[in-house]
Amino acid sequence: MAIAQASSSAFPSPGIRPVETSPGTNEPGIENGTRTEFDGLEYIHYDDRWVRYYQPLDESLASKKLLIDHLTRRTFHHTEPGINTPGHRLDAARKAYESQTDPAMKRVNAAMLAGALFNRATDLFTSIVELEEKGVKVSRDNELMRSCGSCFEEALELGKDVKHHSGEEGIDEVWGEPFRAFTTNINQYYESRFIKVAQTMNNIELLANTIKQTFCNRPEFEGLAALVDTYADAAQHECETMKSDSTIFDIWPRFIATGEKLAEYQPTLQDGCSRECQYAIEHAMQTLVAGRDLINWVARARVPMPKSTEIYLARCQSLKDRLAVC
Repeated sequence: MAIAQASSSAFPSPGIRPVETSPGTNEPGIENGTRTEFDGLEYIHYDDRWVRYYQPLDESLASKKLLIDHLTRRTFHHTEPGINTPGHRLDAARKAYESQTDPAMKRVNAAMLAGALFNRATDLFTSIVELEEKGVKVSRDNELMRSCGSCFEEALELGKDVKHHSGEEGIDEVWGEPFRAFTTNINQYYESRFIKVAQTMNNIELLANTIKQTFCNRPEFEGLAALVDTYADAAQHECETMKSDSTIFDIWPRFIATGEKLAEYQPTLQDGCSRECQYAIEHAMQTLVAGRDLINWVARARVPMPKSTEIYLARCQSLKDRLAVC
């Protein structure tokens, strides 16, 4: 990977990262994988975005176990409740899934089975690492390793039945991360993470721009654009920052506080506002909060949410049409 020398004039000053969220500040033409330093922090470039760079863990089974454990916990954190089935209950989860006939309930049973498969896979991988630590080499062809991979693969297949904790859509990119970490080397996994973060930043920017285009040409929403920009910037900082990074103690409070401020925004009704216009403004405020929530979910999951985004864009267009006639 190339290392670029970046002048501080190209970035916000002071700034935590060399990315601005206003239009035109992406940097096309820079080779993917280019790295640079700014203000003592390192960044990597993908999809016209500078993303915080973190040094990959050393390539070892112990490191891979640490990574998979973290990713498995993250997966359950961002998906629907009640599916974190312990690995030792795999047989019971499978029996319940296979015997279930109600389609809606079968989807949930599938999610519970997927959770049990993920936990069984991590249990197996833990045993493999413990054997390695005792000097017993475990090859890729070993039965334990094959069984571990099989559990991850089946969990991934069932992942299409697992929803984000909002219930809005599946979140395959997060669900697939433990399997990806198992099947690729650690450097390759980190590269895929940087790419996903860049795509997530683009998703956040699309949502923020849509909110501004929907609301901010109306006098009722004066001052809203600045709040949206501030929140989108904080969300992009949050999605690229690892929780172990000391900067999280600045970034996370800013992300939460700016989101709360955006949700508390109140429009200014104009003189002579009709009853229909008042209803439209109430609808607009519900849509604004929904947009804030979606940016929150995208940033915290660190992957795009295309289905939810598509639905929200259509909702904003419908609102825009309604506001245009009142």
